[in-house]
Amino acid sequence: MSLTDTRSSAGLTARQNWGIVALLAAAVILWMFFAVWPDWLVALMGPKKTFVNAIFNGVTVAGLYFLVASGFTLVFGLMRNVNLAHGSLYLLGAYVGYTVADWTGLWLLGVAGGMLSMAVAGVLLQVLVFRRLEGDDLRQTLVTIGISIVAADLMLAVWGGNTYQFITPEWLDGAIGTPIITAIKSNGDAVYMKYPFYRLMVFVTAVVIGVVLWLVLNRTRIGMMIRAGVDDRAMLSAAGVNVQMVFAAVFAIGAALAGFAGVVGGSVLSVSPGEDVRYLLASLVVVIVGGMGSVTGAAIGALLVGLAEQIGLVYFPTYGAVFTFVIMVIVLAIRPQGIMGAAR
Repeated sequence: MSLTDTRSSAGLTARQNWGIVALLAAAVILWMFFAVWPDWLVALMGPKKTFVNAIFNGVTVAGLYFLVASGFTLVFGLMRNVNLAHGSLYLLGAYVGYTVADWTGLWLLGVAGGMLSMAVAGVLLQVLVFRRLEGDDLRQTLVTIGISIVAADLMLAVWGGNTYQFITPEWLDGAIGTPIITAIKSNGDAVYMKYPFYRLMVFVTAVVIGVVLWLVLNRTRIGMMIRAGVDDRAMLSAAGVNVQMVFAAVFAIGAALAGFAGVVGGSVLSVSPGEDVRYLLASLVVVIVGGMGSVTGAAIGALLVGLAEQIGLVYFPTYGAVFTFVIMVIVLAIRPQGIMGAAR
């Protein structure tokens, strides 16, 4: 056998070993979800419902983080524009959406109001700020930090320091049953876990938006123009494409996703001062972990961050907030360009 054949066999064996490990891990996870836990596992990890709720919360929070980070990865990761006011777009979209929904009594109009208003804000940012500071990362950083500070003060002046909660439509309220058994009654009947329907819809929406974004960026002419404009703007302009209009459209989409996430997140949790910083930091971590400009990477990063945050809050409440940054440090140490990022 030649040296090449030996290496190929070794590589195939390594892949098979990793496949076996993955199958075993999947089997263990499925058993933990669907089996009745023995007493020793309950003593070790607490009630099964607590663990399963932490996983479900982590996945649904990951969907919310992805909705915010997907817009951020378009602007920061793909177009290389440092927009540290992205968290302000999230919070402002939530406030605008709440105001529209409160005035009209229609939650869906609140969603539309949050999205459209932030799309306009995104275009204004691109035209008035980033178009003038093209290629100057330091000035972009400083200017957008200043914009976020001013925006936070303006939002505090208009909406005050109160906490607002959206009233979601009846068809989104309530909980649905799952096939996951959380306990066995004394008469032998199984108790099945229920989970809020709205949170599950947030995750489904994030998946749909993620698939659409990936298809647009990788399988359409518009996505080709966006990627070409980032790599070689002069050549794309010479081909007759209005590059500035393309970039403004990307900013509008990214900001609209932030506004949409603001309304959706405000409906899951609440709307209050300080949420802009929280979701900006979450978006930064997600994009850095997943890889710059990668929608798939943003999804993976959001899932890791969401699970780490929620599991940490349940089992290690004192250090739960640290876990997300630990993940970022580990990923940067092993793969500096991020999990799905391209080496440069």
